[in-house]
Amino acid sequence: MSAKLTAKNVYKVFGSSPETALDLVEQGKTKDEIFESTGQTVGVHDASFEVDEGQIFVVMGLSGSGKSTLVRMLNGLIPPTSGSIMVDDTDVASCSGEDLRKVRRDKISMVFQHFALFPHRTVGENAAYGLKVKGVGASERREKAQNALDQVGLGAYADSYPDELSGGMQQRVGLARGLCAESEILLMDEPFSALDPLIRRDMQDELLQLQRSLKKTIIFITHDLNEALILGDKIAIMKDGRFVQVGTAQEIVGEPADDYVAAFTQDIDRSRVFKVKTIANEPRSLTLQDSLADAVERMEKLERDALFITEGDKIAGVLSYREAAPALRNGETTIDPVLNRDYAAVQGEAYLHEIYEAASAGMPIAVMDGDAFVGVVRPSEVFAQLVRGEEAAAEAGDRMTAA
Repeated sequence: MSAKLTAKNVYKVFGSSPETALDLVEQGKTKDEIFESTGQTVGVHDASFEVDEGQIFVVMGLSGSGKSTLVRMLNGLIPPTSGSIMVDDTDVASCSGEDLRKVRRDKISMVFQHFALFPHRTVGENAAYGLKVKGVGASERREKAQNALDQVGLGAYADSYPDELSGGMQQRVGLARGLCAESEILLMDEPFSALDPLIRRDMQDELLQLQRSLKKTIIFITHDLNEALILGDKIAIMKDGRFVQVGTAQEIVGEPADDYVAAFTQDIDRSRVFKVKTIANEPRSLTLQDSLADAVERMEKLERDALFITEGDKIAGVLSYREAAPALRNGETTIDPVLNRDYAAVQGEAYLHEIYEAASAGMPIAVMDGDAFVGVVRPSEVFAQLVRGEEAAAEAGDRMTAA
């Protein structure tokens, strides 16, 4: 997969003498130390990252972390002090005015937190505004705006005005405007943070549903780690202008780079972050042709309560030690009479919370990739994974509080 946007060693210093601040950065001074000695504010400190085509890259940070400054540098609204920002083969950080306007017109659209709708224009006209700036004809604008509004569930409201819509509907218009522009990259600066929690979750789900078909390259800014974990193919955590950690949701929650990141994850529902495949073991199965004695011996050797039994390339069922051992003592020699053909199976892409009910039955769960049997999850592993993570995050939170 090729990178659509690449940022390398990007800095932004606010003040009259940024070179002085950069010299102090090189000396290892902190953001606060630089401000105290020079009055210069380091907004973004050495940000380097790649966003692949069709990926949702989420930048998460608290107020003052530099995330909004960063996203405005990506389309040239704020010029970086140093570094490069490549959109395909164009460096946004150094290109001329006309080239920059072309990038904004053709390559990048932006969706803001507060909608930024024109109150005197209809919903359809607001959605089509980017196309009007590009010089697209009225008929084509209307057609494309209607299509974008249909995609976000507002097709019937094209002739309405913004003040006739709810906050969630207005945000959908903002999203439709971004889609209507047909830009390759969509910058979204906390677009859902002003919405009520239920509407916000609906918008998150809607964005993911749209992304499955549109496959846009999206850079999404948020202060909410839960939102970042829900949306991000890759997530960057920012603090004091720096990237503290960049990784997948599983990496951020499961392998936090430091106590700052770990403390953020303390209250995260890990069962909605980790997928079944992350704790699956290689299947250690037997076939129906194996003897019951071999099956009992195998379970004793592996210290397993049950094993899956296969027939050809399919699962025939699950054999429990509790039923197999007594049957063997009573003279049974084959597996089939004591085989339980009612077993739990789940796709590896499922999240852990989706298998709670199956895990509570106490039997191993088959992990599938389509129709292929690729792994096994034991119930104890499901809950052990969650407990380990919660304990580690709590310890990190305690250390942050003590500090």
